[in-house]
Amino acid sequence: MVEDGDGRTPEVTAPGARPGPRHAWAALPWLVRAAVVWSACLVVVVAGLYLLGRVAVLLAPLAVALAVTLFLTALLDPVLRGLRRLRVPAALAALLSIMLLLGVLVGVGALVWNRTAAQFGELTEQLDEGLQRSRDFVTSTLPVTEEQLDRLLRQVTSGVGGGFDPVGGARTAAEVAGSTLLALVLLFFLLKDGRAMWHWVLCRMTGPNREVTAEAGRVGWRTLGAYTRGTMIIAAIDAIGIGLALVLLRVPLALPLALITFLGGFVPIVGATVAGTVAVLVALAANGPTTAALVLAAVIAVQQIEGNLLEPLVMKRQVRLHPAVILVVVTAGTLIAGIAGAFVSVPIAAVAYRVVDTVQRDRERRAAEATADAPPPPPA
Repeated sequence: MVEDGDGRTPEVTAPGARPGPRHAWAALPWLVRAAVVWSACLVVVVAGLYLLGRVAVLLAPLAVALAVTLFLTALLDPVLRGLRRLRVPAALAALLSIMLLLGVLVGVGALVWNRTAAQFGELTEQLDEGLQRSRDFVTSTLPVTEEQLDRLLRQVTSGVGGGFDPVGGARTAAEVAGSTLLALVLLFFLLKDGRAMWHWVLCRMTGPNREVTAEAGRVGWRTLGAYTRGTMIIAAIDAIGIGLALVLLRVPLALPLALITFLGGFVPIVGATVAGTVAVLVALAANGPTTAALVLAAVIAVQQIEGNLLEPLVMKRQVRLHPAVILVVVTAGTLIAGIAGAFVSVPIAAVAYRVVDTVQRDRERRAAEATADAPPPPPA
């Protein structure tokens, strides 16, 4: 028998017989066969991702509630462990942790609202004026007419917002309220029984899968906790730094702008960009282009210090993701679940990456051990 170029023995067909599918497939060039196989795999992967996306859209309120619950559980876990070390019962420790969280949120929210409620209307006016000045600058320096710019803005607005729908707004409000209540209930049970639930899952596994699952769970939980606390610290530092710059430059509405900067810090790259743009527009409307340029320089300086100095110190290296990955993940989360999806998409991606990396390292270790334990080949 003579083998073909692929190392296989070609099929022998009777004289005058029609060649079968295998013979026709083997007669194709290897490049065509590889293209067919990879195209089929790509179709299957795209179909699977599409189905997952449809399910995620249908279950977006539940998925966001679960993600926020895990986010808050990782944030409150050190408080819970401290209370448990003081011999506080699990249910009472979970309840006290939630009450502490709600107290901080309500207290800070009330303080900020009392000081900034009257300024948000002025903030809107300053933003409108800053946008108008930016529009005048664009139309005077670039070959763009006001009609073209208005048409572009209408297209962007309709694509992002799609107009106000009272029924859709009421449905969204109901979904937010239901997701918030569900997240609080799940938060209590996870704080109270989370470790017992995880031990129950591990007890149902046997062999090496139990070890790798336990290690992946520990790594994922540490990653989520480090990301949660690190993001909060960095967002607070950004808000303080930019807020001080606004105060020194005598830009009005410094406290609302610092609050927007703090909230934007929870959405990497995109949130900081939007918050900095708002600050520059307000400075442009209030004090003119010179102050706006100084505010822009201050925003860039604070963000550079954050990215090159604070983030490597505060955030662990294994928590960090590539900026391109962050942009894709934030965009996908926003498209699936809006603002809430933008907040929770990056920590989910960071945890998923660390879990997959842990499983892959375990497989590589097992393969290396199996190769080391294998008997040597017999002498030729």
